[in-house]
Amino acid sequence: MKKTIIALLLMVLVLPGFVSFSSASGKKIIIAHRGACGYLPEHSLEAKAMAYAMGADYIEQDLVMTKDNRLVVLHDHYLDRVTDVAEVFPSRKRKDGRYYVIDFTLDEIKKLKMTEGFSLENNKKKPNFPKRFPLWKSSFEVSTFEEEIELIQGLNSSTGRNVGIYPEIKSPWFHRHEGKDISLAVINILKEYGYTSKNDLIYLQCFDPNELKIIKNKIFPQTGVNVKLVQLIAETDWNETMEYVKGKAVPYNYDWMFEKGAMAEISSYADGIGPWKPMIVKDGSTGTNLIITDMVKDAHSNGMEVHPYTFRLDNGRIPEYAASFEDMLDIFLFKADVDGVFTDFPDRGVEFLRRAMYMKKL
Repeated sequence: MKKTIIALLLMVLVLPGFVSFSSASGKKIIIAHRGACGYLPEHSLEAKAMAYAMGADYIEQDLVMTKDNRLVVLHDHYLDRVTDVAEVFPSRKRKDGRYYVIDFTLDEIKKLKMTEGFSLENNKKKPNFPKRFPLWKSSFEVSTFEEEIELIQGLNSSTGRNVGIYPEIKSPWFHRHEGKDISLAVINILKEYGYTSKNDLIYLQCFDPNELKIIKNKIFPQTGVNVKLVQLIAETDWNETMEYVKGKAVPYNYDWMFEKGAMAEISSYADGIGPWKPMIVKDGSTGTNLIITDMVKDAHSNGMEVHPYTFRLDNGRIPEYAASFEDMLDIFLFKADVDGVFTDFPDRGVEFLRRAMYMKKL
Protein backbone atom coordinates (compact mmCIF):
# COMPACT_ATOMS: atom_id res chain seq x y z
CA MET A 1 0.00 0.00 0.00
CA LYS A 2 2.95 2.32 0.57
CA LYS A 3 3.76 1.92 -3.13
CA THR A 4 0.20 3.06 -3.95
CA ILE A 5 0.65 6.24 -1.92
CA ILE A 6 4.04 6.93 -3.50
CA ALA A 7 2.59 6.49 -6.99
CA LEU A 8 -0.21 8.93 -6.22
CA LEU A 9 2.18 11.49 -4.79
CA LEU A 10 4.30 11.37 -7.92
CA MET A 11 1.33 12.91 -9.72
CA VAL A 12 2.16 16.16 -7.94
CA LEU A 13 5.53 16.21 -9.67
CA VAL A 14 4.56 14.95 -13.10
CA LEU A 15 1.37 16.99 -13.37
CA PRO A 16 2.45 20.54 -12.50
CA GLY A 17 -0.71 21.89 -14.13
CA PHE A 18 -2.78 20.85 -11.11
CA VAL A 19 -3.09 24.32 -9.62
CA SER A 20 -6.60 25.44 -8.74
CA PHE A 21 -8.34 28.70 -9.51
CA SER A 22 -8.32 29.66 -5.85
CA SER A 23 -4.58 29.09 -5.56
CA ALA A 24 -4.04 31.63 -8.31
CA SER A 25 -6.78 34.15 -7.51
CA GLY A 26 -7.62 33.79 -3.83
CA LYS A 27 -11.33 33.34 -4.58
CA LYS A 28 -13.08 30.03 -5.29
CA ILE A 29 -11.92 26.81 -3.63
CA ILE A 30 -12.25 23.08 -4.28
CA ILE A 31 -12.72 20.97 -1.16
CA ALA A 32 -11.99 17.25 -1.48
CA HIS A 33 -15.01 15.64 0.18
CA ARG A 34 -13.68 12.70 2.21
CA GLY A 35 -10.64 12.92 -0.09
CA ALA A 36 -10.83 11.85 -3.71
CA CYS A 37 -13.52 9.40 -2.67
CA GLY A 38 -14.95 9.14 -6.16
CA TYR A 39 -11.87 7.04 -6.96
CA LEU A 40 -10.67 5.46 -3.69
CA PRO A 41 -12.42 4.45 -0.44
CA GLU A 42 -13.64 7.49 1.48
CA HIS A 43 -11.32 8.85 4.16
CA SER A 44 -8.53 6.42 3.35
CA LEU A 45 -5.09 8.04 3.41
CA GLU A 46 -4.79 6.94 -0.19
CA ALA A 47 -7.88 8.98 -1.11
CA LYS A 48 -6.36 11.99 0.66
CA ALA A 49 -3.05 11.62 -1.15
CA MET A 50 -4.88 11.41 -4.46
CA ALA A 51 -6.92 14.51 -3.65
CA TYR A 52 -3.73 16.37 -2.82
CA ALA A 53 -2.17 15.27 -6.10
CA MET A 54 -5.26 16.38 -8.00
CA GLY A 55 -4.84 19.93 -6.74
CA ALA A 56 -7.57 20.28 -4.10
CA ASP A 57 -7.32 23.45 -2.01
CA TYR A 58 -8.68 21.81 1.14
CA ILE A 59 -9.09 18.18 2.19
CA GLU A 60 -11.90 17.13 4.53
CA GLN A 61 -11.60 15.04 7.69
CA ASP A 62 -14.73 13.75 9.48
CA LEU A 63 -13.78 13.08 13.09
CA VAL A 64 -15.14 10.67 15.68
CA MET A 65 -13.69 9.49 19.00
CA THR A 66 -12.59 6.06 20.15
CA LYS A 67 -12.99 4.41 23.54
CA ASP A 68 -9.46 5.47 24.48
CA ASN A 69 -10.04 9.10 23.43
CA ARG A 70 -8.27 9.05 20.06
CA LEU A 71 -9.68 10.88 17.04
CA VAL A 72 -10.15 8.79 13.91
CA VAL A 73 -11.22 9.88 10.44
CA LEU A 74 -14.60 8.32 9.63
CA HIS A 75 -17.83 9.77 8.32
CA ASP A 76 -19.99 7.99 10.89
CA HIS A 77 -19.68 7.23 14.58
CA TYR A 78 -20.31 3.64 13.47
CA LEU A 79 -17.75 1.22 12.04
CA ASP A 80 -20.06 -1.18 10.21
CA ARG A 81 -20.61 0.85 7.01
CA VAL A 82 -16.98 0.82 5.84
CA THR A 83 -15.14 -1.91 7.76
CA ASP A 84 -15.25 -5.64 8.50
CA VAL A 85 -15.98 -5.04 12.19
CA ALA A 86 -18.99 -7.39 12.14
CA GLU A 87 -16.71 -10.28 11.15
CA VAL A 88 -13.77 -9.40 13.42
CA PHE A 89 -15.76 -8.42 16.52
CA PRO A 90 -19.22 -9.99 16.01
CA SER A 91 -20.23 -9.74 19.68
CA ARG A 92 -19.49 -6.03 20.07
CA LYS A 93 -22.62 -4.53 18.49
CA ARG A 94 -25.08 -2.55 20.57
CA LYS A 95 -28.77 -3.38 20.94
CA ASP A 96 -29.55 -1.42 17.76
CA GLY A 97 -27.24 -3.73 15.77
CA ARG A 98 -24.61 -1.04 15.11
CA TYR A 99 -20.91 -1.13 15.97
CA TYR A 100 -19.97 2.19 17.56
CA VAL A 101 -16.48 3.67 17.20
CA ILE A 102 -16.67 4.83 20.80
CA ASP A 103 -16.85 1.20 22.00
CA PHE A 104 -13.48 0.27 20.44
CA THR A 105 -9.89 1.24 21.19
CA LEU A 106 -7.64 2.56 18.46
CA ASP A 107 -5.61 -0.67 18.52
CA GLU A 108 -8.79 -2.66 17.87
CA ILE A 109 -9.87 -0.36 15.04
CA LYS A 110 -6.44 -0.67 13.44
CA LYS A 111 -7.08 -4.43 13.13
CA LEU A 112 -10.01 -3.79 10.79
CA LYS A 113 -10.00 -3.63 7.02
CA MET A 114 -11.65 -0.58 5.47
CA THR A 115 -13.45 -0.45 2.15
CA GLU A 116 -15.95 1.52 0.09
CA GLY A 117 -19.18 2.44 1.84
CA PHE A 118 -21.81 -0.29 1.67
CA SER A 119 -25.24 -1.23 2.93
CA LEU A 120 -26.73 -4.63 3.71
CA GLU A 121 -29.42 -6.11 1.49
CA ASN A 122 -30.56 -9.64 2.31
CA ASN A 123 -27.42 -10.01 4.44
CA LYS A 124 -25.24 -9.16 1.44
CA LYS A 125 -22.98 -6.12 1.27
CA LYS A 126 -24.00 -3.79 -1.55
CA PRO A 127 -21.77 -0.82 -2.47
CA ASN A 128 -23.41 2.58 -2.11
CA PHE A 129 -21.79 3.65 -5.38
CA PRO A 130 -21.51 0.52 -7.59
CA LYS A 131 -19.15 2.06 -10.15
CA ARG A 132 -16.59 3.24 -7.63
CA PHE A 133 -13.65 1.32 -6.14
CA PRO A 134 -14.65 -2.35 -5.67
CA LEU A 135 -15.49 -3.61 -2.20
CA TRP A 136 -12.65 -5.27 -0.26
CA LYS A 137 -10.07 -4.92 -3.02
CA SER A 138 -6.52 -3.89 -2.07
CA SER A 139 -5.86 -2.94 1.56
CA PHE A 140 -7.04 0.15 3.45
CA GLU A 141 -7.33 1.05 7.12
CA VAL A 142 -8.85 3.70 9.37
CA SER A 143 -6.44 6.56 10.06
CA THR A 144 -6.08 8.94 12.99
CA PHE A 145 -6.49 12.70 12.72
CA GLU A 146 -2.78 13.11 13.49
CA GLU A 147 -1.77 10.71 10.71
CA GLU A 148 -3.78 12.65 8.18
CA ILE A 149 -2.52 16.06 9.27
CA GLU A 150 1.04 14.78 9.07
CA LEU A 151 0.42 13.47 5.55
CA ILE A 152 -0.93 16.81 4.34
CA GLN A 153 1.67 18.91 6.14
CA GLY A 154 4.40 16.59 4.92
CA LEU A 155 3.22 17.03 1.34
CA ASN A 156 3.07 20.78 1.82
CA SER A 157 6.72 20.61 2.85
CA SER A 158 7.87 18.36 0.04
CA THR A 159 5.89 19.98 -2.79
CA GLY A 160 5.97 23.62 -1.77
CA ARG A 161 2.19 23.87 -1.98
CA ASN A 162 -0.07 24.91 0.90
CA VAL A 163 -3.17 22.74 1.05
CA GLY A 164 -5.55 23.27 3.93
CA ILE A 165 -7.59 20.96 6.13
CA TYR A 166 -11.35 21.02 6.63
CA PRO A 167 -12.23 18.88 9.68
CA GLU A 168 -15.78 18.18 10.79
CA ILE A 169 -16.69 17.38 14.38
CA LYS A 170 -19.20 14.55 14.00
CA SER A 171 -22.14 14.11 16.34
CA PRO A 172 -20.81 16.09 19.31
CA TRP A 173 -24.20 15.69 20.99
CA PHE A 174 -23.65 11.91 20.96
CA HIS A 175 -20.10 12.14 22.26
CA ARG A 176 -21.12 14.48 25.09
CA HIS A 177 -23.91 12.09 26.08
CA GLU A 178 -21.26 9.35 26.21
CA GLY A 179 -19.05 11.51 28.46
CA LYS A 180 -16.53 12.71 25.88
CA ASP A 181 -15.66 16.27 24.84
CA ILE A 182 -14.75 15.63 21.21
CA SER A 183 -14.55 19.35 20.38
CA LEU A 184 -11.88 20.07 22.98
CA ALA A 185 -9.91 17.04 21.76
CA VAL A 186 -10.09 18.28 18.15
CA ILE A 187 -9.00 21.79 19.02
CA ASN A 188 -6.11 20.59 21.17
CA ILE A 189 -4.76 18.64 18.18
CA LEU A 190 -5.25 21.63 15.89
CA LYS A 191 -3.22 23.73 18.31
CA GLU A 192 -0.52 21.07 18.51
CA TYR A 193 -0.12 21.13 14.72
CA GLY A 194 -0.16 24.90 14.38
CA TYR A 195 -3.75 25.64 13.34
CA THR A 196 -4.63 28.45 15.72
CA SER A 197 -5.92 31.52 13.84
CA LYS A 198 -8.29 32.58 11.09
CA ASN A 199 -5.25 33.17 8.88
CA ASP A 200 -4.37 29.47 8.94
CA LEU A 201 -5.60 27.20 6.17
CA ILE A 202 -8.35 25.51 8.10
CA TYR A 203 -12.11 25.59 8.35
CA LEU A 204 -13.67 23.76 11.31
CA GLN A 205 -17.19 22.61 10.50
CA CYS A 206 -20.07 21.09 12.43
CA PHE A 207 -23.81 20.51 11.95
CA ASP A 208 -24.50 21.25 15.61
CA PRO A 209 -25.05 25.00 16.27
CA ASN A 210 -25.09 24.46 20.03
CA GLU A 211 -21.63 22.94 19.82
CA LEU A 212 -20.28 25.70 17.59
CA LYS A 213 -21.36 28.25 20.20
CA ILE A 214 -19.59 26.23 22.90
CA ILE A 215 -16.46 26.18 20.77
CA LYS A 216 -16.52 29.91 20.06
CA ASN A 217 -17.52 31.12 23.50
CA LYS A 218 -15.80 28.59 25.78
CA ILE A 219 -13.21 26.36 24.10
CA PHE A 220 -11.56 29.04 21.95
CA PRO A 221 -10.91 31.38 24.90
CA GLN A 222 -9.77 28.41 26.99
CA THR A 223 -7.24 27.17 24.40
CA GLY A 224 -6.17 30.37 22.66
CA VAL A 225 -7.34 28.98 19.32
CA ASN A 226 -9.56 31.02 16.99
CA VAL A 227 -9.92 29.34 13.59
CA LYS A 228 -12.71 29.81 11.04
CA LEU A 229 -15.97 28.06 11.98
CA VAL A 230 -18.53 26.76 9.49
CA GLN A 231 -22.16 25.99 10.28
CA LEU A 232 -23.28 23.00 8.25
CA ILE A 233 -26.98 23.11 7.44
CA ALA A 234 -29.27 20.08 7.30
CA GLU A 235 -32.97 19.44 6.91
CA THR A 236 -34.61 18.80 10.27
CA ASP A 237 -36.07 15.44 9.20
CA TRP A 238 -32.60 14.02 8.51
CA ASN A 239 -32.07 13.72 12.28
CA GLU A 240 -28.50 14.86 11.66
CA THR A 241 -28.26 16.64 15.01
CA MET A 242 -30.02 15.65 18.19
CA GLU A 243 -30.61 17.39 21.50
CA TYR A 244 -31.24 15.67 24.81
CA VAL A 245 -34.44 16.92 26.42
CA LYS A 246 -35.20 15.33 29.79
CA GLY A 247 -32.84 12.50 28.90
CA LYS A 248 -34.43 11.79 25.53
CA ALA A 249 -32.77 12.53 22.17
CA VAL A 250 -34.94 14.68 19.90
CA PRO A 251 -34.03 16.14 16.49
CA TYR A 252 -32.61 19.66 16.41
CA ASN A 253 -34.92 21.98 14.46
CA TYR A 254 -33.02 23.63 11.59
CA ASP A 255 -36.09 25.43 10.23
CA TRP A 256 -35.03 28.81 11.63
CA MET A 257 -31.94 28.79 9.40
CA PHE A 258 -34.16 29.34 6.35
CA GLU A 259 -35.99 32.33 7.77
CA LYS A 260 -35.26 36.03 7.31
CA GLY A 261 -32.41 37.17 9.54
CA ALA A 262 -30.97 33.66 9.96
CA MET A 263 -27.64 34.48 8.34
CA ALA A 264 -27.15 37.43 10.69
CA GLU A 265 -27.70 35.10 13.64
CA ILE A 266 -25.31 32.45 12.30
CA SER A 267 -22.65 35.08 11.59
CA SER A 268 -22.58 35.87 15.34
CA TYR A 269 -20.78 32.56 15.93
CA ALA A 270 -19.59 31.28 12.52
CA ASP A 271 -17.50 32.48 9.59
CA GLY A 272 -19.28 30.49 6.93
CA ILE A 273 -22.07 28.07 6.11
CA GLY A 274 -22.13 24.67 4.44
CA PRO A 275 -25.61 24.15 2.95
CA TRP A 276 -26.99 21.25 0.93
CA LYS A 277 -27.09 22.12 -2.79
CA PRO A 278 -30.92 22.37 -3.10
CA MET A 279 -30.91 25.00 -0.37
CA ILE A 280 -29.16 27.30 -2.87
CA VAL A 281 -30.56 26.17 -6.24
CA LYS A 282 -33.96 24.59 -5.82
CA ASP A 283 -34.67 21.18 -7.32
CA GLY A 284 -37.58 22.61 -9.30
CA SER A 285 -35.15 24.61 -11.41
CA THR A 286 -34.71 24.07 -15.14
CA GLY A 287 -31.89 24.92 -17.49
CA THR A 288 -33.72 28.05 -18.56
CA ASN A 289 -35.20 28.94 -15.17
CA LEU A 290 -32.83 28.59 -12.25
CA ILE A 291 -34.51 29.19 -8.90
CA ILE A 292 -31.69 30.57 -6.78
CA THR A 293 -32.50 31.33 -3.15
CA ASP A 294 -31.22 34.34 -1.22
CA MET A 295 -29.04 32.19 1.04
CA VAL A 296 -25.71 33.03 -0.63
CA LYS A 297 -26.52 36.73 -0.93
CA ASP A 298 -27.63 36.90 2.71
CA ALA A 299 -24.56 35.00 3.91
CA HIS A 300 -22.23 37.28 1.95
CA SER A 301 -23.96 40.40 3.24
CA ASN A 302 -23.22 39.12 6.75
CA GLY A 303 -19.55 38.49 5.99
CA MET A 304 -19.73 34.71 5.65
CA GLU A 305 -18.42 32.31 3.03
CA VAL A 306 -20.61 29.62 1.45
CA HIS A 307 -19.37 26.07 0.69
CA PRO A 308 -22.24 23.78 -0.41
CA TYR A 309 -22.14 19.97 -0.52
CA THR A 310 -21.84 17.51 -2.30
CA PHE A 311 -20.92 17.58 -6.01
CA ARG A 312 -20.83 14.11 -7.54
CA LEU A 313 -20.55 12.52 -10.97
CA ASP A 314 -22.40 9.31 -10.14
CA ASN A 315 -25.64 8.32 -11.86
CA GLY A 316 -28.56 10.41 -10.65
CA ARG A 317 -26.35 12.89 -8.77
CA ILE A 318 -26.37 15.68 -11.36
CA PRO A 319 -29.63 17.66 -11.09
CA GLU A 320 -31.85 17.88 -14.14
CA TYR A 321 -31.32 21.62 -14.52
CA ALA A 322 -27.59 21.06 -15.22
CA ALA A 323 -26.41 19.76 -18.58
CA SER A 324 -23.25 18.21 -17.09
CA PHE A 325 -21.09 18.09 -13.98
CA GLU A 326 -19.19 21.14 -15.21
CA ASP A 327 -22.42 22.98 -15.92
CA MET A 328 -23.50 22.26 -12.35
CA LEU A 329 -20.23 23.71 -11.08
CA ASP A 330 -20.70 26.79 -13.26
CA ILE A 331 -24.22 27.34 -11.93
CA PHE A 332 -23.10 27.24 -8.31
CA LEU A 333 -19.68 28.88 -8.49
CA PHE A 334 -20.53 31.69 -10.88
CA LYS A 335 -24.30 32.10 -11.17
CA ALA A 336 -25.13 31.48 -7.50
CA ASP A 337 -21.66 32.83 -6.54
CA VAL A 338 -20.70 30.33 -3.84
CA ASP A 339 -17.14 30.53 -2.56
CA GLY A 340 -16.23 26.88 -2.91
CA VAL A 341 -17.68 23.39 -3.27
CA PHE A 342 -17.31 19.98 -1.65
CA THR A 343 -16.78 17.31 -4.30
CA ASP A 344 -15.90 13.61 -4.44
CA PHE A 345 -14.12 14.32 -7.73
CA PRO A 346 -11.62 17.11 -6.98
CA ASP A 347 -9.79 16.69 -10.28
CA ARG A 348 -12.89 17.71 -12.21
CA GLY A 349 -13.45 20.71 -9.97
CA VAL A 350 -9.84 21.84 -10.24
CA GLU A 351 -9.83 21.44 -14.02
CA PHE A 352 -13.10 23.37 -14.34
CA LEU A 353 -11.74 26.32 -12.35
CA ARG A 354 -8.47 26.29 -14.29
CA ARG A 355 -10.39 26.57 -17.55
CA ALA A 356 -12.58 29.32 -16.06
CA MET A 357 -9.48 31.25 -15.06
CA TYR A 358 -8.03 30.85 -18.54
CA MET A 359 -11.25 32.12 -20.15
CA LYS A 360 -11.24 35.16 -17.87
CA LYS A 361 -7.80 36.08 -19.23
CA LEU A 362 -8.90 35.98 -22.87
